[in-house]
Amino acid sequence: MRRPLIILALVAALLVPGEAAAAKRAPEVWATVNACDTKLHPNQIGIRGGMAGLQKRSRMYMRFRVQFQNSRGEWQTVKSGRLTDSKWVRVASGKGGEYDAGWTFGFRPPASGGAAVLRGVVSFQWRRGKRVVEHARAYTEDGHPGTVGADPADYSAATCDIA
Repeated sequence: MRRPLIILALVAALLVPGEAAAAKRAPEVWATVNACDTKLHPNQIGIRGGMAGLQKRSRMYMRFRVQFQNSRGEWQTVKSGRLTDSKWVRVASGKGGEYDAGWTFGFRPPASGGAAVLRGVVSFQWRRGKRVVEHARAYTEDGHPGTVGADPADYSAATCDIA
């Protein structure tokens, strides 16, 4: 009778993540479109991202880029230098906490008519010295109302149509 109890205890221990596994979980991140071709932001897309600090002190960075949906429905990164790529932006330093930042990009509506369907992609890095100790990526999604700079105030979307 004792052997089945030992085996059951070992199986249970394997199923429950230990402290090392819990500490290694990827940090929580999110991204949203918080402004899209409004009166205050004509022909612009605002992208905002959020990240959690690590348990150990680090510097946190975000990089904002824009993607467009091609005629086949596939997403492609827009390659226009600073016009569609913020480069790495330092967001915070420290440990723990929740941090967010954003970037706004301007676009001309398509000359042929219709609309350009855009989304954002935010890359995240946690650094110690020059070493990247953690990284993540998030594509814009809805469900993040009330972000700083949102237009209107509770706007949160996955995509943006510039018409």
